[in-house]
Amino acid sequence: MEVHTFFLILLTMLLSARVLGELAARLGAPPVIGELLAGVLLGPSLLGWVEPTPVIRLLAEIGIILLLFEVGLETDILRLIRTGVKSVIVAAAGIILPFAFGALAALHVFDLNLITSLFIGGTLTATSIGITVRVLTDLKRSQGRESNIVLGAAVIDDVVGIVLLAFLYEFSSGGGINLVNTGKVLLFILLFLILAPLAARLMAEIIKRFERVSQIPGLIPTTVVSLVLFFAWLAHAVGAPELLGGFAAGLALSQRFFFPMGVAIHTDAKFAHHMEGQMRPIVHLFTPIFFVMVGLSLNFQVIDWSSSFIWIFSGIMFVLAVAGKLLGAFLIRENMPTRFAIGLAMVPRGEVGLIFAELGRSSGIFDGEIYAAMVVVIALTTLLPPFVMKWLYRRHAGSFPGDNG
Repeated sequence: MEVHTFFLILLTMLLSARVLGELAARLGAPPVIGELLAGVLLGPSLLGWVEPTPVIRLLAEIGIILLLFEVGLETDILRLIRTGVKSVIVAAAGIILPFAFGALAALHVFDLNLITSLFIGGTLTATSIGITVRVLTDLKRSQGRESNIVLGAAVIDDVVGIVLLAFLYEFSSGGGINLVNTGKVLLFILLFLILAPLAARLMAEIIKRFERVSQIPGLIPTTVVSLVLFFAWLAHAVGAPELLGGFAAGLALSQRFFFPMGVAIHTDAKFAHHMEGQMRPIVHLFTPIFFVMVGLSLNFQVIDWSSSFIWIFSGIMFVLAVAGKLLGAFLIRENMPTRFAIGLAMVPRGEVGLIFAELGRSSGIFDGEIYAAMVVVIALTTLLPPFVMKWLYRRHAGSFPGDNG
C-alpha cells in the first residue's frame, strides 16, 4: 500500500467513525454502533473502499489494548464493598447463565464444536461498563441504589470476563488446556493482584516527580503508553493475550485498588484525574479504529441471507443473551421495576463483546456466518437496552429506591 493511500484510508476511517458515532449518540444510541456501521459502510459489505489490511489490524490491536487499559483505569474495586452481596449475585449469575446458555445451545442445538461453543458462551458473558455508566448517567440514576448494584456487578463482570478471555485464548491457541501455560496465565494474574497496588503507587509517584522537573511536554502520555505496551508484552510472554496486559496496566493505575486481603493503597486523586485527562485523547484516537476494523471484517455480501441458520442462530443467541442477564437480577430482593432495570443495564455487550467476537474470528474459531451473527447479537444487545431502560424509568417513575425520598 502506498503511504499517501494509507493516509487517505486512515483519514476516511477516523472521520466516518466520528460522524456516524456522533449521529448515533444524538439518536440516543451508543457511539460504538455508529463506529461499527462506519466499518460496514466503508468495507466490502457496502462501498468496498477499505480492506482490513495488516497495517489497519495492527492499529486496531493497539486500539484494543488501549481500550482495555481505559476499562481497567475506570474500574473501582471499592464498589464491591459498597454494593455487597447483591452485586456479587448479579455478576455471578450474569456470567454463568449467559455462558452456559450460549455454549449449550451452540453445542447441542447447532451442533458446533466445543471450542466454538465456549467462545460463543464467552462472548455472551460480556457487559460494557462504559455503556452502562453512560445510560444510567443520562437517565440521572447514577447515584441510585440499583445503579450501585449494577456498577459493582459490572466491575466483577469485567475482571472475570478478561480472565475468561485469557483462558479461552489459551484453549484455542493450544487446542486444549495446557496445564503449564494455563498455570503461567493464572500466576500472572495472581502476581498482578498482589503486586499491582504497590506498583501503582510507585509508578504514579515516579511519573508525578518527573513531570514536575521535565523540560519537555507530554511526559505522562509517553510514560503511560510505554507502561501499557510493556504490560502487553509481558502478558504475551506468559501466554496471555496482549489485551490482558492493557487491562492490567489500567487497573494498576486506577485511583484505588485493593489487595486480596483488603488492604488499600490510595493514590493521589488529583494526579490520577490529570493522568486520565492526558491519556483520554490517545485512547479515543485509537479505539474507534478497532470498531471500524470490526465492521470492515464483515462481508455481508458473501453470506447467504436466505439461509435460515443465520436468522435462527442470531435470534436464539439474542434471546439467551438477554435472558441470562435478566435472570441474574431476579435472584436478588428488590421490587420488580428495579430488577428489570438492573437486568437491562447488564445486557449491553458493546466493545467487550466485540473483543471476544474479534478474537474468535482472528483465531479462526468463528467462520463468517457465526462471526456476523455474533456481531448482530452484540449490536442488538448494545442498541436496544438504552431505549427500553428510558421507557422503563418513565413508565415506573417513583417505583425505584430513593425516588420518594
